[in-house]
Amino acid sequence: MSVVVVLALPGVPLFHLSIAGEVFGPRQSAPQVPAHEVRVVTERPGAVVTREGMRVEVPLGLDALAGADLVVVPWSLHAQEPVPPAVLDAVRTAHAAGARIAGCCGGTFVLAEAGLLDGRRATTHWHYTERLARLHPQVEVVPEVLFVDEGDVLTAAGTAAAIDLCLHLRRQLDGAEAANAVARGMVVAPHRSGGQAQFIETPVADDAEDDRVSQAMTWALEHLDRPLGVDDLAARAFMSRRTFTRRFRASVGTSTVQWLLQQRTLLAQRLLETTDLPVEAVADRAGFGSAVAMRTHFSRSVGLSPRDYRATFSRRSGVA
Repeated sequence: MSVVVVLALPGVPLFHLSIAGEVFGPRQSAPQVPAHEVRVVTERPGAVVTREGMRVEVPLGLDALAGADLVVVPWSLHAQEPVPPAVLDAVRTAHAAGARIAGCCGGTFVLAEAGLLDGRRATTHWHYTERLARLHPQVEVVPEVLFVDEGDVLTAAGTAAAIDLCLHLRRQLDGAEAANAVARGMVVAPHRSGGQAQFIETPVADDAEDDRVSQAMTWALEHLDRPLGVDDLAARAFMSRRTFTRRFRASVGTSTVQWLLQQRTLLAQRLLETTDLPVEAVADRAGFGSAVAMRTHFSRSVGLSPRDYRATFSRRSGVA
């Protein structure tokens, strides 16, 4: 069990405050998924006034950051105002003690002011990216993505991207199957990669075209064992390659090739967790073509070899 601490500061939106508890806490809809300890802390124990004007009683102070494995910093008024020195010191101390620090939306500004993002890539809500770059020129601001994982520090864009980031962290802690079960319980997409666009410019579209793209994606998910490419999905959607590529990116926020690789990796993760299939068979079912190709992409994407991933997250190991 990991200790997840949410830093509640004045002006925090109620929804932002609840995300970590939803993703990492116990879920009636998925009792088989391990629950982590979730603490909510603030600078001074007592009432925290949310963005909606509600007073939320938070009994834990900054000393409760001790022992944290993950600290989640949501949006607060400190996206627009200086952060109290005590808060900055507490965040730095938690990071130095080994906690991963995740800034969500305007929470990125707390990490930047604490110096944790110096020389690193980071993102925030598109409304604040220019301000982040102006106030913290030592940070490499990536304005267009959903979230950025720099290992020990992570940052996310808006509200939905904070869910994406927390599910990404849940996947790293407990595996894809557990993260998918949590996502199902929350009725949200189980996986959107951090590199997807924050703001998808979908023109006033031909609904029939959008529906054909969606149908092609559904078909692809049912046939990932095949060597699918852009031309195959375009043909399934009855579109030219150029039109399909444009419509796909407008709808999904990433390229068809990247999306297919993500879906193949997710399928491989689930198969490694829930079956005894040899790696070669997993590679075949996920459509990688060979175990060598899967190992290369899987290790680059997940950070573990398929064998190590199975040893960590397989249901047979009792972990997930």
